[in-house]
Amino acid sequence: MASITSEIASSSSLPKWEYDVFLSFRGEDTRNNFTDHLYAALDRKGISTFKDDERLEKGTTISTELLNAIEKSKFAIIVLSRNYATSSWCLDELVKIVECKEKAGLGVLPVFYGVDPSDVRKQTGSFAEAFAKHELMKNEEKLQSRRAALTQVANLSGWDTRNEKESTIIEEIVRKLIDGLHYSHSVREDLVGIQSRVEEMKNLYLSMGLNDVHFIGIWGMGGIGKTTIAQILYDRICYRFAGSSFLENVRERSQNDGLVSLQKQLLSDVLFEKNIDISNVQRGINLIRNRLCHKRVLVILDDVDQPKQLEALVGKQSWFGRGSVIIIITRNQHLLITHEVVEEKIYKPEILNFDEALKLFSLKAFKQDNPLKGYEVLSKEFVYYAQGLPLALKVLGSFMFRRNLDAWESVLGRLKETPKRDIMDVLQISFDGLETTEKQIFLDIACFFKGMTKDRVANVLRTPHYKPIIEIDVLVEKYLIIISNGTLWMHDLIQELGKEIVRRESPDEPGERSRLWLKQDILRVLKDNEGTKKVEGIFINTPSKEEDLNIEEKVEDLNIEEKVEDLNAETFSEMRNLRLLKICKVGLPQGLNSLSSDLRLMDWHECPLKFMPKNFSPDKLVELIMPRSLIKQLWEGNWSLEWLRIIDLRDSRELIMILDFARVPNLEKLILKGCTNLSTIHASLGDLKHLILLDLNNCKCLKSLPDKISWESLEIFNLSGCSKLKKFPEIVGNMSRLLELYLDETAIEDLPSSMEQLTGLIKLDLTNCEKLSSLPRVIFSLASLSTLTLSGCSKLHKMQENLGNLKGLKELDMSGTGLCSLTRLNIRNCNLQAVPSDIGCLSSLEELDLSGNNFVFIPESINQLSKLRKFWVENCKSLQLLPELQLMSSFIQVWANGCTSLESLLPVKMKEEDSSCSLYLLNCFQFVENQGPCDLFTRMLREYFQELFYRESTIKGRFEVVIPGSEVPNWFRHQSVGASINLEVLPYLFKQFRGIALCAVFGPHQHRRHYHRDYVLLSCYFKANGKGFRFIPFVCFSEIDRVESDRRWFMYLVPDCFIKIYASTEFLHQIADGSSCQLEIEFKPFDPSVMEIKKCGAHVIYEEEMEDLIHSLGQRERGSSIIPNNEVVDHFEEDIKIKRSRDDENGGSSTHIPPPKTKRVRPSNGE
Repeated sequence: MASITSEIASSSSLPKWEYDVFLSFRGEDTRNNFTDHLYAALDRKGISTFKDDERLEKGTTISTELLNAIEKSKFAIIVLSRNYATSSWCLDELVKIVECKEKAGLGVLPVFYGVDPSDVRKQTGSFAEAFAKHELMKNEEKLQSRRAALTQVANLSGWDTRNEKESTIIEEIVRKLIDGLHYSHSVREDLVGIQSRVEEMKNLYLSMGLNDVHFIGIWGMGGIGKTTIAQILYDRICYRFAGSSFLENVRERSQNDGLVSLQKQLLSDVLFEKNIDISNVQRGINLIRNRLCHKRVLVILDDVDQPKQLEALVGKQSWFGRGSVIIIITRNQHLLITHEVVEEKIYKPEILNFDEALKLFSLKAFKQDNPLKGYEVLSKEFVYYAQGLPLALKVLGSFMFRRNLDAWESVLGRLKETPKRDIMDVLQISFDGLETTEKQIFLDIACFFKGMTKDRVANVLRTPHYKPIIEIDVLVEKYLIIISNGTLWMHDLIQELGKEIVRRESPDEPGERSRLWLKQDILRVLKDNEGTKKVEGIFINTPSKEEDLNIEEKVEDLNIEEKVEDLNAETFSEMRNLRLLKICKVGLPQGLNSLSSDLRLMDWHECPLKFMPKNFSPDKLVELIMPRSLIKQLWEGNWSLEWLRIIDLRDSRELIMILDFARVPNLEKLILKGCTNLSTIHASLGDLKHLILLDLNNCKCLKSLPDKISWESLEIFNLSGCSKLKKFPEIVGNMSRLLELYLDETAIEDLPSSMEQLTGLIKLDLTNCEKLSSLPRVIFSLASLSTLTLSGCSKLHKMQENLGNLKGLKELDMSGTGLCSLTRLNIRNCNLQAVPSDIGCLSSLEELDLSGNNFVFIPESINQLSKLRKFWVENCKSLQLLPELQLMSSFIQVWANGCTSLESLLPVKMKEEDSSCSLYLLNCFQFVENQGPCDLFTRMLREYFQELFYRESTIKGRFEVVIPGSEVPNWFRHQSVGASINLEVLPYLFKQFRGIALCAVFGPHQHRRHYHRDYVLLSCYFKANGKGFRFIPFVCFSEIDRVESDRRWFMYLVPDCFIKIYASTEFLHQIADGSSCQLEIEFKPFDPSVMEIKKCGAHVIYEEEMEDLIHSLGQRERGSSIIPNNEVVDHFEEDIKIKRSRDDENGGSSTHIPPPKTKRVRPSNGE
């Protein structure tokens, strides 16, 4: 058999692939369980996976798309399940996978999901049945190729779910794949000298204990490769942790976006959650500390320069679980020392040696490891000037690419003119070689746009004739900028070069420079009217979200605003070429006479203007951003604003009128949140085809919207807090791109049925819609909806009971609704990530089905559902804990079959006299493994005995449990192999009867046929002296074909329940006559050809042995092997026989079961 390691190794020769993994599986068998969990695990680790979901599987012929996906994948994982071979689609996938394995080295990893590899190899068992049907198509060649493919795959080493836990198998698969993929993802040709440094860092990490939290520093000068080393190390070790996060450019991002944005990313990365709500830095600190304190995580912070960044993100070791590693990259060694990073945990990368430097330079200049012939000497001289710094070598090498010898000598001559040139002079050589337009864009990015998206910058800098995409690409090729996840970045040294070039334009007169970014320079130019036609851009960076800052940060970062500077009306009159303007909070007591008609970006926070200057021509404007302004109305006139993409007037409370939107046909974002005086919006708004974001949050006077909307590009629509808005518009046409719709705290009374057009909707918020009385049925057919919030909808009295069509549902909030009369709620298979914490408000609920969801725990408020009788949590694969069930209703059934992560279950509390409980835990293997020698039934039995014995309880119900296991516990007095057991009950012994415990071990029949039912049905029959019987049925809804091993059915019948069973038989009469009774108990499956009873047991409980049982079962819970002493019962029976004659004299027997005569004092140790 080929090894898994060799499968991974053999795939290394593959050409460049599009997908890391292709998943082949039978949807009906594993889509909603193993395959779904495997896919999620791969996705969390960044492994690109092609999963052929349901929408592709149509017909019997495999699609070209799937065949191409297999060819473009590096690995294929085949989940071979019972019905895999019944699908022609799956078999054709398999044939293609084997073909690619042989021809292209595709790595193949098989998983045998509940099937014997020999059945796959030989096509026996269920695979034989499948091929019997395929033979009807009479295509022998295809049949043979399918059989050969199955045989070949079955001969590979893989994983067998019958022998290992699914979670363990998934972890192993992910680890194997990362081992096989990491070198391909992280090793690039230009990473010269990096590998040895990464190994040094890796050895530093591996030398540390795995039980401690480690803070590690990487310290060195700019451009030496600190971030690159950390990125590669991250790729290689991240899979070893429960979660990981690489926070790039912490210094830059904390200045521009605030620390909260970094906290959100950290938690989102580590917890695999989106839309994490953090209102301020302190809240973020609390969340990080509380949610990560038990997780083993890897966190890397890149370019840290302030203590407050560390304090907000990785404050203390106690914030993280044991074995966590926190790596801090900085140029400031003192920062590491003050954060208690010890000297031996600080890594200091060395500059490249001469050979490494020459190789890196050659890769950039010649695209090969060594210089071309004739360039050897010149190359070595360039390397000398780069001083072993990787950044300088890359920039110089990229600049010299494809230049002739004359150019090389010319550039080298310039370097030699000033022998003591620093690194800035070396980097400027590359800038000087740019075209004029490229230089201008480079300077714009260096001074203003670092950290912005490429698309946004290209839009802002566009002209009527072109969009500067090519120029940006040239800057990337010259290694002057980097594009990461669509965002423009540049190294700090290169950014400083750009700013220095602008300073040199006029060292002493900032008004003569093209770009201004320093606050003191900007204030001088604006206040003293020093601006000239040379000024093209003015930028004062302000934090993007005020709530992201602590009070201390506001004082430090916004001190320019402590005093509002008054400007005169002619401030901008001489700046006729001004293209980019970003300022905030200045006074204009005389108004403003003019603005440049070349403006593309106008970002003016708290603008004091009520109206735009009359001579301002905005036809080149791309973004208009004026939050908290005093503007009443935008410009008048018929300007064509076809370039305008963004209008942001949030919190402009004086705004009463907005423009005719027909003049802005390409508008993408309209933000009017907090415009509290805006009452109407032009009807033309409904026709904007390119609108992506519409935010009208808290427009309290807004009464109406366009009657019809057709926003085919809209993704987010926010009407939160529009308290006077009563009607939601009709949706005309396709709006499938809408992802989030916020209607909370509006006066909307109903929703149109046209909401069925919102097929891509993920989030719908209807919080506190107090006039909403019903929801259209189409809401519950939105398969993509993951978050539905109905809290505070006090008039909402009715709702569809079955939410099963909401396949994507993850969050549901129904607190404060009028749904108190709801009796049934089905949220099965909705991918719910969390059960609403206040689900207890549904006070009339009798049946609750949460099966097939992804939540980890169930809130304790479920105990407020006093009428709950049936509760399903089957196949909730992530569920770890069931809460304590306080049985207020007389009877409850709990189905938790298939909860493979379930670790514990708190005791069931039987409060009422007639309380009864049934717990079904088929396939909950983790639960059985964790509880050790104590099983759930034992715990419940002991709890019941304590209630009865120490508190004189009169509980009359019954309880039963179904859990994995193949043995009758040895404390059961009567045991038998097979399905029946006999025992003798004496009449005087029956007077002390307190109940009977039963156990049946059942499992699949060895030669069972395919079972067409989706439930297991067992019954328990009782006979007294061969006459009269009653049966107690056990019905467990489950996928019987998944029941591959034995299970145990435990039941405990209390006396009153036992009497009810025999009320119509001669049983009690026989005891009353003083006759002994032979009691026969028999367990029967509904279909003996599918399920069989293998063993059974019974134990009659008498009052006199109860205290001994409590003690013995307590020892059992603590791990002791002590079992109840059966001699207690033997001696008790002898005492009964001796006393029998005495009782006869006093009137015989009675069918009444007396309670215990004296109240016991409960021991102090809890027993």
